[in-house]
Amino acid sequence: MGAATWLFSALAVFSIARIVPRGRRSNYLRELTIAVLAAAVLGAIATALDFGGWRAADWRAALFVLFGAATVLGTYRALRLVHT
Repeated sequence: MGAATWLFSALAVFSIARIVPRGRRSNYLRELTIAVLAAAVLGAIATALDFGGWRAADWRAALFVLFGAATVLGTYRALRLVHT
């Protein structure tokens, strides 16, 4: 259940990022992959910090993953805009 919460948070971040037009490209698979991988890493960090676990859904882990994945995806877009 916890891992499903992380995945839902990653999909929410990805959906919100697709609304923002600045830096958006037509190829969305790279951003989706980055969001899901960031969610998996941040979920593992949340588990290590005892914010829940793989099977235990915790709102703190969901927010940690949500804000962390948003930061990673925003950083990716910002870096891509600088190099363009």
